[in-house]
Amino acid sequence: MNALELVIEAPDGGLLARRFGEREPVWLGRDPSCQLVLDSALVSRRHARVERVGAELRVRDQSVNGTDVDGAILHHADLRVAGKCALGIGPYRVLVRTLTADATREPPPCARESGEGGPVPLALRRQIQRRLLDHLDLARLDPRAMDPLRMRPEVERALGQICDALGSNAPGPAQRGVWIDELADEALGLGPLSALLADPEVSEIMVVDPSTIYVERRGVLEATALRFTDDEAVRAVIERIVTPLGRRIDESTPLVDARLPDGSRVNAIIPPLASRGPCITIRKFAARALELGDLVRAGSLGAEMAAFLVAAVRCRKNIVIAGGTGSGKTTLLNVLSAAIPERERIVTIEDAAELRLRQSHVVGLESRPANLEGKGAYTIRDLVRNALRMRPDRIVVGECRGGEAIDMLQAMNTGHEGSMTTTHANSPREALARLETLCLMSGVELPVSAIRRQLAGSLDLIVQQSRFADGARRVTSISEVAGIDDHGELQLHEIYGFERDGGGSGSGSERPPGRFRATGHLPSFAAELEPDFELALSGVLTVQPEGAA
Repeated sequence: MNALELVIEAPDGGLLARRFGEREPVWLGRDPSCQLVLDSALVSRRHARVERVGAELRVRDQSVNGTDVDGAILHHADLRVAGKCALGIGPYRVLVRTLTADATREPPPCARESGEGGPVPLALRRQIQRRLLDHLDLARLDPRAMDPLRMRPEVERALGQICDALGSNAPGPAQRGVWIDELADEALGLGPLSALLADPEVSEIMVVDPSTIYVERRGVLEATALRFTDDEAVRAVIERIVTPLGRRIDESTPLVDARLPDGSRVNAIIPPLASRGPCITIRKFAARALELGDLVRAGSLGAEMAAFLVAAVRCRKNIVIAGGTGSGKTTLLNVLSAAIPERERIVTIEDAAELRLRQSHVVGLESRPANLEGKGAYTIRDLVRNALRMRPDRIVVGECRGGEAIDMLQAMNTGHEGSMTTTHANSPREALARLETLCLMSGVELPVSAIRRQLAGSLDLIVQQSRFADGARRVTSISEVAGIDDHGELQLHEIYGFERDGGGSGSGSERPPGRFRATGHLPSFAAELEPDFELALSGVLTVQPEGAA
C-alpha cells in the first residue's frame, strides 16, 4: 500500500507530521471533523481535501480564500499533481507526499531475485549508512536535540547524492525514492516500522529480530519483507521511543514498556533476555475509537447482546471482561465505558494508557516502574487504593493481574457500583478462579470461602471475549454471577452465548461459524434493566452485521 504523509508548518514555526492510508481522503480545515484541524480564522471550516488517484494526488478546494498549490491559487476546483506538492492554507504550509510501502508485503520471487521492488540489500544498506554518518556527522549529534522533521530534508538530499554515487549498485528510478524513504526513516525515525504504523490495516507489529518482522492484519499474523540493518538499528529505534518518556533500556534494565505519541503501546526487550536480538512489540492505537455499532456490524456480538450490556452499564452493574491475549478485551471495555452517563466522575487505572473515554469528567491514572535506584514505583494496586480517596463514581481498571483484585472487589462492594475491569481467562468459570487466585496473592490472609463471598457480592456479569482461528473476535458468553451454592461454589448462569454450528471459520468462508443466542435465563436484576434495555435496543437494532441480508 501507499501512505500519505502531511508535514504541517504552523505560523509559529512548529512542525507536525501525520500519515494516512492510501484510500483515506484527508480533509484540512478549521472544523473538528477534519482529519487535520488548522486553527485559524483564515482557514475555512472544510478548506481543502487531498486524496490519492492512482499514482497522482488530487487536491480539491472548497474554501472562501482559496488554496495555494505549488505557488498557484486553486479556488473551488480540483487539481491533479504528481506524488508530492506544497499547499498554502491560510497561515499554514503543508507538504504532502506519497510514501511507498510495497515492501510491507512479501515481493514476488522474480522481484526478490532481481533485487527490484524489495528493501535495500543489507550489505549496501550498511555502506550507505556509513557514508551518511560521514556526510552529516550524525554520530556526534545528541538525538534528544535533533528535530527529525527539520533534519529530514537534509538527510534526504544526502542520501540522494550517496545513491547517485553508488555506480553499478545505484538504484533505478523506480527504486530511488523507496530507498531514500527507507534509509531516512531508519536514520531519523522508526525505520521500517514507519510504513507499518502508517498502514491502517496493521493492528500489531512484532520485531522478532533485525531481519524478521511480523504484522497482524485483521487478526491474522503474516511475515513482511522489511528488515533493520542490524541490532544497533533496532536499539536506536527503541531509544528514540523511550528516551522522551524518561525511560531507559540497557543491560541493567533490559526490558521496558512505553507508548508512542499516538498512544500505541510498545514493549521492548533486548539481550541478554532476548536471545535473537532486540525485540519490539507494538500494539497500535486506532485512529478512531470504535463504537458499539462497529462491533455489531463486524459480527463481534449481536444487537440484543449489545443493548443488554449498555443497559447493564447504565444501571451500574459491575462487569469483568475476560479473554485471552489479543482477544479484544480492552477494545470492548473502551466501547462499554462510553455508556457511562456524562454526569458521573470516572477514574481509569492502567499500566499503559489505552482507554479513550469520551466523558469530560475522567481522571486517568497510569502506573510507574521503579527508577534506577529501585524506588518510586507505583503499582496498579497503589493507584486503586488512591482512587478510593478521589471520590469516584466508577473505577475502570485496564486489567487485574495481581493483588489489586481484592481492592477492586472491595471498591465494587462499597459504593462504587458500575465499575469495570478485564482479566486473562479462557472461560467465565476460569475468570472467577483467576480472580480468586489473584485475591489470594494480595497478602491479605482471608479464607477461600470469604473471598468467594466477596466475589459473589461484588460481581454482576462476566463477559467472555474470544479470538477465533480466522482472526475474528467475538463475545462468546455473557454470564451472571448468581451467588454461592450449597457446596460453597460460585454459581454462573449464562444469559447470552455464541453457538458454533459447524459453518465455515476461515477468512474466506461464506458464513460465520455459528450464531449468537439467548439462553432464556433472566438475570436477577432484569427488572432494573428493562427501561434502559429498550432504549439501548432501539439504538442498535437497526445495525446489521457485515454481510447480513
